[in-house]
Amino acid sequence: MTTALRRRTAVAALAALALLAAPAVTAQALPAPAPAASTEVPAGLPRPTGPYAVGVDVLHLTDHGRPDHWVPGSGDRRLMVSVHYPARPGGGTRAPYLSLEEAEALLAGRGLDDDAPAALSSLATHARVDAATARGRFPLVLLSPGFGNPRATLTSLAEDLASRGYVVASVDHAYESMGSAFPGGRILPCAACDAVEAAPDDAAEREVLGAVSTGRAADLSFVLDRLTGPRPAWEHARAIDRRRVAAVGHSIGGSAAASVMLADARVDAGVNMDGTFFERIPASGLGERPFMMLGTSSHGPGSDDSWDEGWQRLDGYRRWLSVEGSGHSSFTDVPVLEDRMGVVLDPTVTLTTDRQVRITRDYVNAFLDQHLRGRHQPLLDGPTPGNPEVVFQQQS
Repeated sequence: MTTALRRRTAVAALAALALLAAPAVTAQALPAPAPAASTEVPAGLPRPTGPYAVGVDVLHLTDHGRPDHWVPGSGDRRLMVSVHYPARPGGGTRAPYLSLEEAEALLAGRGLDDDAPAALSSLATHARVDAATARGRFPLVLLSPGFGNPRATLTSLAEDLASRGYVVASVDHAYESMGSAFPGGRILPCAACDAVEAAPDDAAEREVLGAVSTGRAADLSFVLDRLTGPRPAWEHARAIDRRRVAAVGHSIGGSAAASVMLADARVDAGVNMDGTFFERIPASGLGERPFMMLGTSSHGPGSDDSWDEGWQRLDGYRRWLSVEGSGHSSFTDVPVLEDRMGVVLDPTVTLTTDRQVRITRDYVNAFLDQHLRGRHQPLLDGPTPGNPEVVFQQQS
């Protein structure tokens, strides 16, 4: 798949997210519209499947060692991070999916009705703010969203992993998304999106997107520093087992998962969910660390040169799984939002919402359990009758 096509896919996914919160009159122009408008608050995200309750804290981190590479005049590099964690039952208030201001910013560029942001921000989550942490120490997962998308679009996966005993740090990379609020209520524009749009050709686009991938690697390493270093930014940092760390990302966030493994030996494993590799994996591989490529059939062998080459250069435990009937956004919250809002935005997707959510959760969790907890997962050994949609493209 060409860089230009991948870019268009990413932009389409962001547009789809925006349209999900549109009023019924907008949805009627799309395939399979809702039969009737509803003024009720939409149902929430799917329930987490693990034994723990889920807590969440939001951190604003500033890397004083790096200027922002998209808007140098803005000062030091800044990040917003949602930390989902295993919690004790009860206590705390339910976290919003997005603030109203973030939802407004995300939708503003789409010319949607003023009532739409309230519908999106009111989506119910399962994490609670100020919840007490569960006892124990837990592996850490660094989570990076798709290009242009806020970290909120991976909330369902983050909540589920936390319920299964992981601390999950979902990162908003400054000037790389729409709808991300920073302290003071300021919503930063997507300057990186503008840089891609201004690129004169595919080679220039790929250069910009390569900078996104490597820049995010530096962001994720910095977050790891601030969560596991001697003066951690998170008050519950003692709950993190810093000897067990993984990076997981969607779209260009998946490329960043590989990039941070190349740059930071502390990251033990990685997962790329349907993202072109914009930084090439070198012939020397990833230092024999495990990596999983989980994507659509458009990332099957011969469809994306970066996956073909990346697969050959992975030198540790590796899996290449294609999910038949899925779409680029199947690994995010977008299918859930489609279902809750009663619209269909990608008619090529044939999987139900439940199957898209279950497959993403189960295979990512199985990979992490096997490589961060040392628990063998038969789900990763090969095709299973209960998951006929998941094709093992290669075995090793």
